[in-house]
Amino acid sequence: MRILRFCLWSLFALVALGGALFGYYVYTPAPEMPRLSGTLAKGSIVVDGLKRTYLTYVPEGLAKGAPLVVVMHGSGESSAQIRTETGYGFERLADAHRFAVVYPNAANDGNWNACGTVGNASTNGNGIDDVGFLTKLVDKLKTEIAIDPGRTFAAGSSRGGFMALRLALEAPARFRAVAAVSANVHTPDNFKCKPARNATSSVMIMNGTDDPLVPFNGGEVSLLGFSYKYGKVMSSRESGQYFADLNDIVGTPVTNETPVADGVRVEHVLWRNDSKVEVELVAIHGGGHGMPQPHRRRPRLLGPSPMQPNGPEVIWAFFERQRP
Repeated sequence: MRILRFCLWSLFALVALGGALFGYYVYTPAPEMPRLSGTLAKGSIVVDGLKRTYLTYVPEGLAKGAPLVVVMHGSGESSAQIRTETGYGFERLADAHRFAVVYPNAANDGNWNACGTVGNASTNGNGIDDVGFLTKLVDKLKTEIAIDPGRTFAAGSSRGGFMALRLALEAPARFRAVAAVSANVHTPDNFKCKPARNATSSVMIMNGTDDPLVPFNGGEVSLLGFSYKYGKVMSSRESGQYFADLNDIVGTPVTNETPVADGVRVEHVLWRNDSKVEVELVAIHGGGHGMPQPHRRRPRLLGPSPMQPNGPEVIWAFFERQRP
């Protein structure tokens, strides 16, 4: 009887410890829902025989010819999750700056088919054409919402950030600019994308220097060495230089640094010439994995979670300054 009681108490202690560790490292409360003017709607489209789904947010009274921002979730997640992870930041901005937002869902257990060859997303052995899905989705919304095709942008976090980089390389005619958060360019041995012959989209890369999953200084993408493996990537600085080289932007980039809060520094590295394309690295010194914003703390498992800078605001400012 004593042995049974000991086993039960031991089991209870383990469960309690597991719950405490989960609560400390993984759990994070959802942000408070802001007052928004517009409507959130579910939608779907069939591409290559697959039904693809998405959410759209359109501010009340949005005029025709408004910009569109495509926001892509991370690995194993969904459109609903990226809304809360960004603190509804893009919808807040959409109300203030008058643009539409769409949150598409990846098809392969929430994994976008980006440029990496490790962890390739497929269905029944065939590669999923996520570039095709996202360009067709933009075409559909161009008709339904009457967006401006010259002001269509894409942003993504983690695996969604990697997908944003693929759009910049392979669909620059559809996406004027992209922003990749917590993502770097894959190394040549782990790279399957085929860049367009001319220029890419304008590109912002926003990464934390203390990211435990996507190494800021390059290397293997993984969480604690055993999950979310996605092969080797370049460093964040090399990733920015890669896009600068593709667009024939020569010379030393302009660098400036701003302290924000709690010892966090934001370094901006900008490659620009007389063309319409620019490349910017936003290095968050003291930041972890995911998009920084002031409305929600990210799980501690993903590294430091500074509340500044406001990632969606920084991204929208980059998009807004792009010339058609």
